[in-house]
Amino acid sequence: MPHPTEGLLQGTLDMLVLKALRIGPMHGWGIAERIESGSEGVLEMNQGSLYPALYRLERQGLLQSEWSTSENNRRARFYSLTPAGRRHLALERANWERISQAVNLVLKLNED
Repeated sequence: MPHPTEGLLQGTLDMLVLKALRIGPMHGWGIAERIESGSEGVLEMNQGSLYPALYRLERQGLLQSEWSTSENNRRARFYSLTPAGRRHLALERANWERISQAVNLVLKLNED
């Protein structure tokens, strides 16, 4: 059986990254851990998907980054949301809730 994150759509990954950063600035490894722990281990982030998403979101002006020292005393790039990123997250979250509710309605057809 394929892993649940293998088919994760780009927009969904972007939304999860933005949500993770809504809580506060983080480096890439911390973002991955935040998503994994927040999903109770169901969603595993691989670096091959996460870092391109971070770069894409930064190019779009939804994130900003700066180099700093991590809790392990290593140099790391820390990402944070921009005001545009906060607005984008709110829109994407509302859209996600609308679409997921619609999908759930279809999945429940004829189950009553």
